Amino acid sequence: MGLGRFGCHLAGSLTRMGREVLAIDRDPEKVQRWSAQLDRVVQADSTEEGALRQLDVTSFGRVVVAIGASLEASVLTVLALTELGMPQIWARATSQKHARILSSVGAHHVIFPEAETGERVAHLIVSRVLDFVEFDDDFAIASVRVPESLVGRTLLDLRPDDRYGVRVIGAKVPGEPFRYASDSTRLAKGGVLVVEGGIDQVQRFAGLS
Repeated sequence: MGLGRFGCHLAGSLTRMGREVLAIDRDPEKVQRWSAQLDRVVQADSTEEGALRQLDVTSFGRVVVAIGASLEASVLTVLALTELGMPQIWARATSQKHARILSSVGAHHVIFPEAETGERVAHLIVSRVLDFVEFDDDFAIASVRVPESLVGRTLLDLRPDDRYGVRVIGAKVPGEPFRYASDSTRLAKGGVLVVEGGIDQVQRFAGLS
């Protein structure tokens, strides 16, 4: 619900994953623009419980309220979905206050796409990690290049848990797919590792030369 930048990219990604998607927006221009690319695009007021009932939104297991431009429309849409008894309501928040309101009126999951993307990109900019996922409890999973100083060594010999405070859970040799790592995994030049651990430890490991 809401075909702004976040909503349209989310709907497009779900469609490419083979999921059935119903997209709703009150702006006729946005509806027309996306009607050829998404399964079903409908012009409707998502704050109206009656309109949502007519569209049979309860036949879907999950709904995402992607409205960001209007706090009022976002909150009223979540409230209408709650009244309909939707089992899974995901809602986009633009501030902590907005998030608290969304949770109080019935949102099961509140997301901050701009903040989450900003934090992830910041880590990519200031470190050598190739990709980065941060969790709330100071924990991260990242993909990093095999440091030159570690090329040719096995994980049994290296013991990254003890030496660097990270665990290597996957390894990729150039030209081959990722595989789960084991003690016998030998680090290859130009290879990529998937590591997990504390955020600082992961970044320090990625920064090894």
